[in-house]
Amino acid sequence: MKTDLKYIITILLSGIIISCDNNLDEKVYSSVTQQSYNYTTEDFHPAIANIYAYLRSSLDHWGFFCGQEVTGNAIVMAPNASGWDDGGVYRRMHYHTWNSEQAHVSNMWNQFYRGVLICNNVLDQIEKDEIPAPSSEEKERGMAEIRAMRAYYYWMICDNFGDAPLVVGKTSDLPVKSNRKEIYDFVVKELNEVIPKLNETLGGNMYGRINKWAAKATLANVYLNAEVYTGDARWEECISQCDDIINSNVCVLSDNYNASFRATGVESSKEVIFAVPYDRDYGGGNTIHMYSWHGELKKKFQTEATPWGSGAAMGLTQFINTYDVDDTRLQDTWLMGPQYAADGTQLTGTYDKKGEPFVYTKEVPDASYTSEMEGYRMNKFEVIAGSTYNSTTDLPVFRYAQVLMMKAECLLRTGKSGAGTLVSEVRKRAFKEHPEKAIVTDEQLKANSAYQYGYVEDYKITDPGNQDPIPFGRLLDELGWEFVWELQTRRNLIRFGVFSKKSWLSHKPQGDYRTVFPIPEKVLTSNPNLKQNPNYLSK
Repeated sequence: MKTDLKYIITILLSGIIISCDNNLDEKVYSSVTQQSYNYTTEDFHPAIANIYAYLRSSLDHWGFFCGQEVTGNAIVMAPNASGWDDGGVYRRMHYHTWNSEQAHVSNMWNQFYRGVLICNNVLDQIEKDEIPAPSSEEKERGMAEIRAMRAYYYWMICDNFGDAPLVVGKTSDLPVKSNRKEIYDFVVKELNEVIPKLNETLGGNMYGRINKWAAKATLANVYLNAEVYTGDARWEECISQCDDIINSNVCVLSDNYNASFRATGVESSKEVIFAVPYDRDYGGGNTIHMYSWHGELKKKFQTEATPWGSGAAMGLTQFINTYDVDDTRLQDTWLMGPQYAADGTQLTGTYDKKGEPFVYTKEVPDASYTSEMEGYRMNKFEVIAGSTYNSTTDLPVFRYAQVLMMKAECLLRTGKSGAGTLVSEVRKRAFKEHPEKAIVTDEQLKANSAYQYGYVEDYKITDPGNQDPIPFGRLLDELGWEFVWELQTRRNLIRFGVFSKKSWLSHKPQGDYRTVFPIPEKVLTSNPNLKQNPNYLSK
């Protein structure tokens, strides 16, 4: 139990302090409203805590997780004998055939804009002293934290939707679209303005909150992807932000790769820069084990809840085949091979392989149907005994490893030396028994990817599709091995020119316009000022 975070997590769950204003007629069921409530300085920190509430849906398989991982080349959610088709919603994310009525698209839009709106609302109340601050210094720092978090939500909007409304204050007017560069410019400006005012503490009471280093990691990510967003590269600016974090000596890599994904102790980590805190009792939302694992695994991990059916989220064979056999991240990330109950009893199948010894195999035939035991499953996030459908393990949003890898990528792209040294530093803990394999050079990182791209039918590649070499493809592989399951895959594939160009499993390219999602149909219907993103059809 993260006892030092219990209060903040409980506040995040409650959602009772702040609500968003609107001009609709409301039926009031209580004599206490936002307008009549008498805020005190004791409400200041709980009010700020509320701005993080919408991060907690990040791992929902009906939203952001699928948008970032199931659209990519490492994880698929395929139907099986226990179900998991749900009208083809997960397959459409894999095929890249989603439309403006796809629930995942709507849920992502709602997650980000609800985050923006709550930031706008709390910022307005603090700025006007409707929620009084304990001191002028805390007011300035609190407003900086809110603006940084709002910039993070807008980065997510810019990254996933491109052109979209940019609303920075309370208004009753229906918003119009801003172009992607305008949103990018806003995010960069906001972060640069507030970073000097943010708390520099890593962990402790700042765990799960955006501090100076988390804001710099956000800005580095924005610069890293600037060419995608605006057409103009900002590699040097990314390096500068990474160097600030590196040279601060605040962050270090954990000795073990899996240390960032444990259920306890992560709040004191010097590698985890920003995280979404979860707790089975006080802050649910991490349900990865429920939609990846087979129900029989309840007996192995002694969970309170039974995972849903035979699970669905699994590794693509083509991705699993890229690992070095001595890379310990393979076992740290994926559940594979024979599965046994906690007492050592061999587990058995319960659906299409009923009664057969339970063995997870890496081979996946396609995205339309798999056996209950096909495909390696999630082993990255620890699931402790007694877990319900909510796990206590947190989601690292930014890790120090990512800072090192971002700088390495920018060095490669600007023709500077040193990328190999940085990537080797990240790899060392995954090759403790084979240290010679941890070393990678700049030239090796420039090589093509080891991924065998192509369209798969009945376990075999039947259509290789585009086979152009991927510039810096080995670095793209490194990003996959280090960060799969951490909601970065889609963005990396877009930046490396793979997302809308290559084929994998049952996915074939559907057009460059798929690098952004459509505006949800319900949003367009409710706001005539908005027009659909290019090439997406609307009613």
